[in-house]
Amino acid sequence: MPDYRIAHIRERNVDLIIVPLDARFGTLPDDQQEKQIVAIQAQAARIGLAGTVIPVWDLGRGRMGFRAPRNFHQFFETISLKFVSQNINRKLSW
Repeated sequence: MPDYRIAHIRERNVDLIIVPLDARFGTLPDDQQEKQIVAIQAQAARIGLAGTVIPVWDLGRGRMGFRAPRNFHQFFETISLKFVSQNINRKLSW
């Protein structure tokens, strides 16, 4: 597994682990996306990092794809990959 540079932030009193991924992530079938999210979530838990893993990726033309719980869609619709990159503050390694 690769190392991930992540943005570990707190939004609405909830810890979020925002993981920028390659644009190809967005083209994967749901089950493959979920498998990757579960693996990243498990590694985060192993190193004691609290929060929900939210993958984000470049959709092109300044748009950001994301896979987040419904109650966070409004938040993720208002941020950008630039916001994510400005908030990178940790590295998740295997």
